[in-house]
Amino acid sequence: MNYMWHLMIYFGIYGVLALSLNILVGACGLLTLAHAGYFALGAYTYAITTVAFGVDTMTAIGLSVGMAALFSLMISLPTWRLKGDYFVIASIAIQVLIYSAIYNWVESNAALGTADNMTNGPFGISSIPRPNIFGFELNSMPKVTLITLLVLGAVAWMNKKLLFSPWGRVLNAMRDDELAARSIGKNVQFYKVEAVLIACVLAGFAGALYSGYVSYIDPTLATMDQSILFLSMVLVGGTGNVRGPLTGALLLLVIPEILRMLQIPDNIAAEARIMLYGLLLIVMVHVRPKGLLGNYKLD
Repeated sequence: MNYMWHLMIYFGIYGVLALSLNILVGACGLLTLAHAGYFALGAYTYAITTVAFGVDTMTAIGLSVGMAALFSLMISLPTWRLKGDYFVIASIAIQVLIYSAIYNWVESNAALGTADNMTNGPFGISSIPRPNIFGFELNSMPKVTLITLLVLGAVAWMNKKLLFSPWGRVLNAMRDDELAARSIGKNVQFYKVEAVLIACVLAGFAGALYSGYVSYIDPTLATMDQSILFLSMVLVGGTGNVRGPLTGALLLLVIPEILRMLQIPDNIAAEARIMLYGLLLIVMVHVRPKGLLGNYKLD
């Protein structure tokens, strides 16, 4: 039964990530490969503040969200005039920057103290405490599952309200014809900054939940493979609505579990998973460009 609890927890976390990315990809039409960086940023902020500084978990979650919000300016301000391939290239640069900082922040001099060894480099951070939400301690799998799915439900509700609100319709107008949106007096740069802010905040929040659940994190959270996985969830499931990203998150969560049940060796299964993701994307582009349940075809 713990196996099923585990899968539901992962679905909740991946669902939040897919929905957050859908705001950029589905509503704005901005293809980004930096989302794993913000996910890792939230996870590391939670881990560092709780393990190294003894901050309580609610404050740590708040700091994770705040850090993701602050660093969202890294992608929104320098790129608010960019679209298409140029935005993708800029997002890759930001992804590499975050990964490099996490991987290389290793203490070089023992006399400097722990402040210079924040991320512990490639060795990661262990013994991360489980969240304690308003006195409700998440010390069992059913409790963690309940909170994670409640969070997913709240994010899905918020995502739907945002996408079908006047704010969301402006994002859709920017996506379809940015010049037309400008011509009716919409400040498209400001809307882009807001969209990136919300998406990054949700990714940071998902990172804090993940960090508290698994109790160990390392730089693999911020790799390009992770960003491709999150993007695949949105593109395979479909963009522009709530059900598409959730379907994609569920599908790409199940694929590795099927490979595990087939008792394929781990080294082969890892490569097979990446190949399956790529194959799925190729098939979806040709057969179902909008994704399985999507409303919008990404150009």
